[in-house]
Amino acid sequence: MKLLQTNIHEIETAGELEKIINENENVMVCCGRMGPMCIPVYEVMEELEEERENVKFYTMAFDNPEAAPIRNAPQTRGFMGIPFTMYYKNGKVIEATSSIQSMKQVTNILDEHFSS
Repeated sequence: MKLLQTNIHEIETAGELEKIINENENVMVCCGRMGPMCIPVYEVMEELEEERENVKFYTMAFDNPEAAPIRNAPQTRGFMGIPFTMYYKNGKVIEATSSIQSMKQVTNILDEHFSS
């Protein structure tokens, strides 16, 4: 059951999350709600999804118990604001951000870690 109203594929289970990050080289997952700090990040992702074919973009509902691997990750310890955005390369977390992110902030991370 989709909890987030976005055009990005939503991950519903921890198992699905694990499968996606292990089967794709470059993955960005935004874990949030339909709130004022999260929606701008989803919009950035929707725009980038069309131009960044080497990156897989996903959302996950923060309140879904299945999002525990993101909520409880060592990289998110101390995060105060949602969304929690995780960047995975070859199955490993290489960057994590919290709260609202601009297009420039997101593209800087993608360019640094996922450039071809």
